[in-house]
Amino acid sequence: MNVIIIEDEKPSARRLQRMLKVVDLNAETMLHSVEESIEWFQNNEHPDLIFLDIQLSDGLSFEIFEAIDIKSAVIFTTAYDEYALKAFKLNSIDYLLKPIDDEDLKTAVEKYKGRLPQKQSVTLDFNDIKNLLVNPIEREYKKRFSVKVGQHLKLINIEDIECIYSENKGTYAFTTEGRNYLLDATLDELEADLEPDVFFRISRKFYVNINAIKDMVSYTNSRLQIKLNRFNEQDIIVARERVKDFKNWLE
Repeated sequence: MNVIIIEDEKPSARRLQRMLKVVDLNAETMLHSVEESIEWFQNNEHPDLIFLDIQLSDGLSFEIFEAIDIKSAVIFTTAYDEYALKAFKLNSIDYLLKPIDDEDLKTAVEKYKGRLPQKQSVTLDFNDIKNLLVNPIEREYKKRFSVKVGQHLKLINIEDIECIYSENKGTYAFTTEGRNYLLDATLDELEADLEPDVFFRISRKFYVNINAIKDMVSYTNSRLQIKLNRFNEQDIIVARERVKDFKNWLE
């Protein structure tokens, strides 16, 4: 099976390459820009499967499809949320939210293998996608959670939450009053409900509220440690693959 990776961040590309070996896929070719990708497709046999980042250093990767009629299956690797991706009118196999999780990758690859031997061109409306990314669809984000406290229900306003995290198969909201509340949703399920200007998923385990950040400190292995106003129950570490996106989000 011929597999390639298109990803502008070389460390992320190498990490994905290592992860693919675990699921018996060998991606020898890694491309890092729109221009490089177009040139490669013009001069090489198209692969069976592409792992494709949406935002490349010189533009959106969809520009590759404007220039080349690509006959490959696509799995997107992206920081865009699920809600936005559902609006993309294209024939992709799946998408993986960064930082990529081993189990998510395995599931996506199995989904692709289940579709073999189909091989179809990617079809998309590039203008629709471009408009979506430049002018995201307006939607209502969650303003409060209802949580169970004993026999009672309590409302927690979203602005009163410092962070949301997973622990021991549960999802918890830590509030400005210094209390934890169990939520009836996973972090993945909350992806489309949290306002992206306010909450950022720094790792598989944590969302943080930008208004609750007290300090940020350099941490081992090119990561960042986040200090919140009140939460001190455990270290909050920005995953290395998310540091660049996190810094962009802060601005």
